[in-house]
Amino acid sequence: MKSKIYLILLFVGGTYFFSGSCGKGGDTPAPTPTDPCAGVTISLSGTVTDASVGTSNGSITISSPSGSGFTFSINGGSFAATSSFTNLASGTYTITAKNTNGCTGSRQFTVNTDACAGKTITVTTSGIVNNTPCNGSNVGSFTVSATGSTGFTYSVGTGLYQAGTLFTGLASGSYTVNAKDVDGCVRSTTVSISNNPAGPLFAAVRSVVQTNCAISGCHVNPGATGGLNFQDDCTIVSSWDRIKARAVDGVPSFMPPAPNPQLGNTDKQKILDWITAGHKYTD
Repeated sequence: MKSKIYLILLFVGGTYFFSGSCGKGGDTPAPTPTDPCAGVTISLSGTVTDASVGTSNGSITISSPSGSGFTFSINGGSFAATSSFTNLASGTYTITAKNTNGCTGSRQFTVNTDACAGKTITVTTSGIVNNTPCNGSNVGSFTVSATGSTGFTYSVGTGLYQAGTLFTGLASGSYTVNAKDVDGCVRSTTVSISNNPAGPLFAAVRSVVQTNCAISGCHVNPGATGGLNFQDDCTIVSSWDRIKARAVDGVPSFMPPAPNPQLGNTDKQKILDWITAGHKYTD
């Protein structure tokens, strides 16, 4: 408690009176309140789901800030604990987050109109033809179709879209098939093209060649002799005449090279039978 001394000086009929006061230490100013939000930044991030055409099924889900105590509002509305806002039409919305000290942070999110939302487009493939390797061109093919919308065009992988549904000239492998409707909505599926099995004569020759020639220091990667890797089916097919010359006829010398033994007559006959049949992968 402050103590004060009062002096009074008045002038009445020749008498002077003085009035005043003094306090020990003087008056102490009230302390300035601390701002709990000083230096506090509240940033928002979230996920937007666009609305279908003519509907209010869009949504905004706030993912941060997270933790206890936060409440959220949309477009200046009342604050609530929920961080997900649903049943939204297309438009721009301001979401505000508030912590337990009353500090706030806001961000705008835009819900667009998604012409593809709600569509159930199904892509299917049929008529799959497997590839026959080593015949000079790929012959794999399939047909694609789609339901659930209109105006479809189709593509394979990152290729150009086409109105036609038949895709040909495909090697063996897995392909992503895309269907795009009139609104530009894309749905995809996958299709696999396999290799047709090798013919029995070729399979027999492949076993002979790979056992005796696709060996270290000869026709096997890395550093395959003459650049011919006989672990590869198509290399065997394209080298049929060389295989006959070296392994059967010994021109200019027999393969496998010494000190490895030459092929026996049974194995040589397998090569001759395959060549006589047409020396193809399917023979």
